[in-house]
Amino acid sequence: MVQTQDELFESQLEAVSDLLASRRYLELRELFSDINCADTAQILEELPQEKLPLVFRILPKEDAAEVFSYFDSDTQEHLIRAFSDQELKEVLDELYIDDTVDMIEEMPASVVRRILEIAPQEMRHSINQILHYPDDSAGSLMTTEFVRLKRDMTVEEAFVSIRRTGIDKETIYTCYVTENDRRLVGLVTAKTLLLSDSDALIEDIMEDNVISVSTHEDQESTAQMFNKYDFLALPVVDTENRLVGIITVDDAIDVIQEEATEDIEKMAAISPTDKPYLKMSVFKTFLSRIPWLTLLMLSATFTGYIITAYEQALDKLVILTAFIPMLMNTAGNSGSQASVTVTRGLSLDEIEFRDLPRVIWKEFRIAILCGITLALVNFLKLYFLDQVGFHIALVISLTLVVAVIAAKVIGCALPMLAKKIGLDPAVMASPFITTIVDALTLVVYFQIASMMLGI
Repeated sequence: MVQTQDELFESQLEAVSDLLASRRYLELRELFSDINCADTAQILEELPQEKLPLVFRILPKEDAAEVFSYFDSDTQEHLIRAFSDQELKEVLDELYIDDTVDMIEEMPASVVRRILEIAPQEMRHSINQILHYPDDSAGSLMTTEFVRLKRDMTVEEAFVSIRRTGIDKETIYTCYVTENDRRLVGLVTAKTLLLSDSDALIEDIMEDNVISVSTHEDQESTAQMFNKYDFLALPVVDTENRLVGIITVDDAIDVIQEEATEDIEKMAAISPTDKPYLKMSVFKTFLSRIPWLTLLMLSATFTGYIITAYEQALDKLVILTAFIPMLMNTAGNSGSQASVTVTRGLSLDEIEFRDLPRVIWKEFRIAILCGITLALVNFLKLYFLDQVGFHIALVISLTLVVAVIAAKVIGCALPMLAKKIGLDPAVMASPFITTIVDALTLVVYFQIASMMLGI
């Protein structure tokens, strides 16, 4: 019977633990040679930390650096501190530049100094070049290890160049054609090279309509280009269209995951963090949550002020109080639906600010349908099952219609307005919008009740 991935991982972890406990290191090395590097990293992170340096040294040399690149920053730091200078140099020599930069950005200053002291001069230059670019930019995401060809090369000469330099490059499937001044003029894929005559010139088979990004382009919009164009790699150019690096699809996927996680955390009123949940201390988790909880708690006091203002009306007809939670929750949920949908559309570039009238008009029509349906169901329940009286049931049902319409319009408009003024649309999602909608719902409720019931 074929094992699932989880079952396979558990069996591999058990085998590694047994071989390690019995000190059968040769068998352990052979076992690792048959396991994917990403799975190997996951297995090693499950082992006791004190065993990690020993097991890492057992790994086949050709796999060790790739396994190292899959570790989280805490595990990488632990290993670096356990490495000798020679061992660290061997790992650095095999790491791609972008992986090295990612690692350095997560390390304490003392570890960074040691890495830079040991790294070759050419690597230090490339690292400093990438670190020079702003965080969250395409330049900070790129690698400088790519295959560069000349337009006057033949296909045969291109293959010779790829064989000579390609072993140190992150990808050889897409090769970039540049002038002597490094200006990007085209690209050619390995497929095109393989299917072309050996004496064909690169300039005759290359694609000269190259889509690229600038070094200062936002990394989230850069990552979305991979989704739009199905790229495996994307060239990065400076202001003079000189090729300075490439971004590969695996890095784009990482960015998409990070940005999605950040948006989810903001929607849940949590300050974004870059560490997994179980790696975060209780105190740091507390710090990421308490500012938002405090802000939302204070803003929610406005609903208390509104209820206090209508206290005399509630004294006359106490039954109105029982339906406040239902009205607020329904309106809040309606606003959240609209805000989450629009925020996702903004993050995927499906919606622009110029679409605001169309979005509001669409949500308005949806809100009317939702509001009338909810009001009808609510009226029938209140009047026939709860027997609260015709006029009270009508007040509550009308409030539902108005509150749902207002909530959906606010929920779709605020994220778009936030993006327009330079704020993250996710900040305007569920908790923040719910607080606004709650206050508005109460005002609408009491105003309709005052007019229809004369209180």
